[in-house]
Amino acid sequence: MARPTLKDVADRVGVSAKTVSNVVNGTGWVTAELRERVQVALVEVGYRPNAAARQLRSGRSGMIALAVPELSQPYFAELAASLVREAQGRLITVLVNQTDGLAEVERKISEGIGATAVDGIILSPLALGASDLEGRRDSTPLVLLGEHIGTSTFPHVTVDNTAAAKAATQHLLSIGCRRIAAIGAQDEGPNETALLRLAGYRAALEEAGIPVDESLILPVDAFHREDGARAARRILSEGLQPDAIFAFNDLLALGAMHVLATANVRVPDDVAVIGFDDIEEGRYSTPTLSSVSPNTGELVARAIDLLFAQPPEPGMHTVGFTIAHRASTKGPAQ
Repeated sequence: MARPTLKDVADRVGVSAKTVSNVVNGTGWVTAELRERVQVALVEVGYRPNAAARQLRSGRSGMIALAVPELSQPYFAELAASLVREAQGRLITVLVNQTDGLAEVERKISEGIGATAVDGIILSPLALGASDLEGRRDSTPLVLLGEHIGTSTFPHVTVDNTAAAKAATQHLLSIGCRRIAAIGAQDEGPNETALLRLAGYRAALEEAGIPVDESLILPVDAFHREDGARAARRILSEGLQPDAIFAFNDLLALGAMHVLATANVRVPDDVAVIGFDDIEEGRYSTPTLSSVSPNTGELVARAIDLLFAQPPEPGMHTVGFTIAHRASTKGPAQ
């Protein structure tokens, strides 16, 4: 049986072989709807590219690298899964790495050290700043995700953390909350995300004419469940009595909700809670967790597009977000 060709796929969709090639190679411009139709047809006809011939023609390996701080963090695991799915639709293989937020590991990955030759690197940095990356010697295309590290000559895809945090706080205000605690402040370490989200929290309160109560801003060492639990224990032990909590990520929120439940503090009747990231775990918590929901699909698609953009498109590229309103802020249980 003859090996399926690009023309076979093109005939099935009713487009040119060049259009199919653009989808397969991540080149040119193709609408999202047409890309999806082509991707379905690629699977249906059983098209498989000749990797060796493709690399010789294009000079590409067909592989990219993704590096995130912690794969045990649900947000990064779900982000990696989403990016792998998007890449598979473009017939690209993704090599996934974990940096543990260590500067030396992030630097090595940004330089392509110890990795198979790849066509591009997508890095979510915690420890490195713009000046660290400006001196990289490797010419492999690099796209940054997540942490805002200041102006750089590399494309950087992110959510507007300040605007999203402001929207989360405004959501709590809209349901009548006035004494809103913030869990997630950080004074040391890789804290840019915490600073931006705290700025959004402050801006929402100030815009509503509510003085910021500094005692309601709870610091954490990391964005893990136990850190959220520890902050909630402090809220209880110090008698702070907030009517709502904005946690700077969902794990902090889930940790806090666990402690509140064991202390017979009802969510949302006594304290409303909203998180950030909209991880799957929050949709199955009791009560279900309201959260800032970044457009992850848009984020990963844009990151891959930017890896292969010609000419390169440096600078900030912001994707959208929504507020997932669930039971923890008096919404539907979903």
